Amino acid sequence: MTARTTRRSAAVSRSLGIGAVAVAGALLLTACGDQTENAGGDGGKTKASDAPLFDKLPKKIQDAGVIKVGSDIAYPPVEFKDGGKTVGIDPDIAAAMGKQLGVEFQFNNGVFDGLITSLRSKRNDIVMSAMSDTKDRQEGVDSGTGKKVGEGVDFVDYFTAGVSIYTEKGNPKKIEDWNDLCGKKMVVQRGTVSHDLAKAQSKECEKDDKGKITVEAFDNDVEAQTRLRGGGAVAGSSDFPVAAYAVKTSGGGKDFELVGEQVEAGPYGIAVSKDNTELRDAIKAALEAIIENGEYDKILKKWGVEDGAVTEVKINGGS
Repeated sequence: MTARTTRRSAAVSRSLGIGAVAVAGALLLTACGDQTENAGGDGGKTKASDAPLFDKLPKKIQDAGVIKVGSDIAYPPVEFKDGGKTVGIDPDIAAAMGKQLGVEFQFNNGVFDGLITSLRSKRNDIVMSAMSDTKDRQEGVDSGTGKKVGEGVDFVDYFTAGVSIYTEKGNPKKIEDWNDLCGKKMVVQRGTVSHDLAKAQSKECEKDDKGKITVEAFDNDVEAQTRLRGGGAVAGSSDFPVAAYAVKTSGGGKDFELVGEQVEAGPYGIAVSKDNTELRDAIKAALEAIIENGEYDKILKKWGVEDGAVTEVKINGGS
């Protein structure tokens, strides 16, 4: 991340309301089945091969009938467990794409900052986990050190979101923006854009002699929220849909509140190994197909996140 002024210039005010995101809570009561079930049903390879985009898939995926998805399934409403089933924005989009491709998207839970590694080790074929498409990830660069740590990945961009700050209900420390976190403690999920922003802001705070930010990073966002709820920090940060969902649902809406504006608005991407361009292009085609047939818009409306919709599917559109 860059200097504070760059971050402020990226700030956006979005019209996506917290109440709209909260519709997800009610939907949990009527959520249908595990979205990772085979979209092709029990028809086997013959039925799968009738899917409109089946022929675009690599032969290995066609034969397996499965695309293995690395995901940190603890990030409501994007992906999370409900009664043992994987539900959320990402699983719904994946299931819709599965109908176009004739294969199952099988979500495999993992720690967020190890998901790209799971592509290199071939444990997963793609990563779909509210992962921001950034140049560093495209190029395999550690955003904290600036050092090359891998070959990087390609992204198929499918959603847009910014980063938000949330505090204890009532905002007792009067946090209004990132500058107000100087000299204080905050919680984030490890390896996320929020984590990068917190570390970058802490350096700015030290330059201004305001005291660094003590950043406590957790394996998942739910753990970070628990820490904040228990009084272990003054604020947390996560992607806007996730922060808004937590504000509306945690403690029946009595635990947290959103403060300030979103910053760093940018695309979520489906990550694919750079040497797997055939799969990348098949995913892109499937996403374009569900945008065209209206399924994509229906899914975003279901979860109350229509303002995050993309109209053009880009590869490596992040900066």
